[in-house]
Amino acid sequence: MIPLPVLEEVIDASGIAPRVEDMLPSGVRSRQLSVRTLLPGMMLALADGRPAHLTRVRRALAGLPEDDQRRLGVLADWRDGPHRLTCRQAEYTFRLVTAALARDEPDGLPSPELQRICGSLLEASVPVQFKKASASLAVDWSDLETFSRPPPHGTSDCADPEASWGHRKNNLLHDEDELFFGCYLSHAITVPDEQGPPVPELARRMSLSSCRRDPVPAFTPVLTALPENGIPLGDVLAGSGCSHRIPDNWASRLRRAGAQLVQDLHPHGRGPKGTRQGAVIANGNLYCPCTPRPLLELAPLSRAATSVQAAQHDARTAEAARYKLGRLTRDDEDGCHRVQCPAAGGKIRCPLQQPSMRLDRDRPEILTPPENPQACCTQQTLTIPADVLAKTAQKHDYPSSAWRRSYARRSGAERGFATARDPASNNISRGWCRLTGLTPLTLFTVTLLVVRNQRVLAAWNTRQEENTRRAARGLPPKTRRRRRKTPAAATAASPP
Repeated sequence: MIPLPVLEEVIDASGIAPRVEDMLPSGVRSRQLSVRTLLPGMMLALADGRPAHLTRVRRALAGLPEDDQRRLGVLADWRDGPHRLTCRQAEYTFRLVTAALARDEPDGLPSPELQRICGSLLEASVPVQFKKASASLAVDWSDLETFSRPPPHGTSDCADPEASWGHRKNNLLHDEDELFFGCYLSHAITVPDEQGPPVPELARRMSLSSCRRDPVPAFTPVLTALPENGIPLGDVLAGSGCSHRIPDNWASRLRRAGAQLVQDLHPHGRGPKGTRQGAVIANGNLYCPCTPRPLLELAPLSRAATSVQAAQHDARTAEAARYKLGRLTRDDEDGCHRVQCPAAGGKIRCPLQQPSMRLDRDRPEILTPPENPQACCTQQTLTIPADVLAKTAQKHDYPSSAWRRSYARRSGAERGFATARDPASNNISRGWCRLTGLTPLTLFTVTLLVVRNQRVLAAWNTRQEENTRRAARGLPPKTRRRRRKTPAAATAASPP
């Protein structure tokens, strides 16, 4: 159970309670339940493992000590005596809040004010010492089912008009994906920087959008707004679902905001994809036209690969890097940069670049150069426009060992959803919230992530205290046991 003062401190630090209160209409009689009391009630209900029901919110507030009830207004003095908050009053205040934060015409996206409130709440749940401990974020989206039943076939009328059909992965052997009726939940989780110290994996931003909307361009403005709020963008780790989008919907906008992308490439985006002034475009880089084809078609290392296979794979990616055109300048205001031939940079030997033939023979050598060399072989440098590699360019060469180590941090996004779906705490499967509409779901989801951040911080502090005690006794830090077998392998090995 998370203490009430901790939750109140988060709400006060965010400053959203007075902002939302000013947006609500004023009635003839003052409301007993204020926004300042509603928000901790929602968090208390979720922190206790209860579903996101307004009756549970009222029950959590009514279960506080009498002094806290009077301070928060849950227990008020009326003319006929003390009056405790009712379910109808909780529903009334919540309905006013959702009406004030919703769009005038629902379009499947949260209103700008609602999105700002979500960002303020999550940012207030991050302690000061961790706000700038890491600038790297792991990004992903998942499914969030609505309580509404889908409309009958051939109609569009249902209890949740903003919900729609979407696809999700079920990780089952007999089927790769399935349909669900609801919204897409996107979030960004803090992960350690490369060569940086460990940090707690806290949710920094989230967004909810209808399945009629593409979740990637819906979440991109939330990330690009971080530098405007004084939060610098570092490495942004994402899967192939993000990298396969139109560059203006993801990659280009994040680069302009100062982010460095570390992302998996979609199978349709891997390998050679045309040429630019003779240079081969492959995996986010430009390569010499005489690069061996197998080096351009390297795929990521399998998770089940042995150490020998990993060493062979790393040797091939290192060899492919020698054929890559070397970058000479940073991106200018237009996003252009200049590159040069790998032979001119001293990485390979080529007869078209006579000085390179005096290099050591441990470098790859071009035995049959092009009969009609193009600009990449004849010019000293090439200017590469921003749109040539806008979709696939990233921080590390794909799929090198440096990329693999850096991309491994993205599992923090998966753990973020795993903690939110943990049946031992809050299982956000269908029925966890019986309110329909994008705004009510967003409010309960962001409070759930705030509670989740507090759980992560409590576990982090406990682990650090344990490591301190072990260090005082001369013992190494306690490490987690790693699973020796995957669930699929264990199931296949067990007898029927």
